[in-house]
Amino acid sequence: DKNKTFSNFETQNKILMAYTFIKTDSTSSDYQNLVTLLDAELKIRDGDEHPFFAQYNKSDMIKHVVVCYENETAVGCGAFKYYESGIVEIKRMFVLNQMRGKGIAKKILAELEQWAKELNYNQTILETGIRQPLDLLPCISAQGYCVISNYGQYENEIQAVFA
Repeated sequence: DKNKTFSNFETQNKILMAYTFIKTDSTSSDYQNLVTLLDAELKIRDGDEHPFFAQYNKSDMIKHVVVCYENETAVGCGAFKYYESGIVEIKRMFVLNQMRGKGIAKKILAELEQWAKELNYNQTILETGIRQPLDLLPCISAQGYCVISNYGQYENEIQAVFA
């Protein structure tokens, strides 16, 4: 089943909040809308380095995307793409500002990791910038990721952190 609902994920004001995670690809209009918001946020956060990072964050050919919905509204997304034999790179993780702090990113990451495992990948890696919110690295670390050496196109980039 492509859909997964976590109906007991959060109770807010005594109303049960249900999150649904849909497996799709980069043609999803909800994913495209969320990535547009992500790119606008990154443009501000990355400053002068934004063009460097943006060239590696094209989403038009990504085949593995997870979009999180609260009721009918897309509130977060993430994706992965082939990196090398047995390894995928987690890409384009984003949760709407007003939805942050609710564990949605962790659930999206878990969905992506499970999907990669189902496709016989045995490792996931990711890159994030040092200008990301301060709570991001502990969150990534809590999910079992640790800082590794810079890889690929980011090898000489001091603004990148890898896990």
